[in-house]
Amino acid sequence: MSSATEVGVSEADAYESGSASLVVWLTSLVRNRDYGQLAQLRRTSMRTNAHIRASWYVLDPDDAGEREIYEQVAFLFAVYHRGVSRPAYGHGSLGEAMRRIGSPGSRGPNDPGATRLVDRIVTSRRVPWRHLQHAIARLRACEQTPPHWERLVDDLMLWHDRKARIAYHWAVDFHAPYDSGRKSTQKGSSS
Repeated sequence: MSSATEVGVSEADAYESGSASLVVWLTSLVRNRDYGQLAQLRRTSMRTNAHIRASWYVLDPDDAGEREIYEQVAFLFAVYHRGVSRPAYGHGSLGEAMRRIGSPGSRGPNDPGATRLVDRIVTSRRVPWRHLQHAIARLRACEQTPPHWERLVDDLMLWHDRKARIAYHWAVDFHAPYDSGRKSTQKGSSS
């Protein structure tokens, strides 16, 4: 199998296509009411056929870190979509999504629980899977839109890239003053 860069596709475009394909498959599970595979994705104690299927979309099948990101985002997607009949494609970065956590009078930075959770996520050196799971569960409990799933995959692929500064951008998105006319310049935004 030739790498994406060998065939003239940039690495970012290749990740985007893999993440886009993953999201298409995941949303099809919700649309087709394939609750069995979604339930398999929520199992963390064992690697199921659904987990293996999620890793089909990775660019480099030999990269265990990349496979883990695809499988874990599929898990987070399944957690959010438990018992849901219409897929939520999400909107914005995780930081933007976390701004939606809380009660109507105190969302995002005004919600102490959301602030603590964002702090735990953005200060983590490793990908903070448990805290991400908590964030997605909180968004679901608050009946708020999740982060853009494709963008979440792409961001996590760059988690350890110091130049990308994903954690920093999530923190900025979380703490940015709310402006309804604000256009996000981040890749994957659907503003």
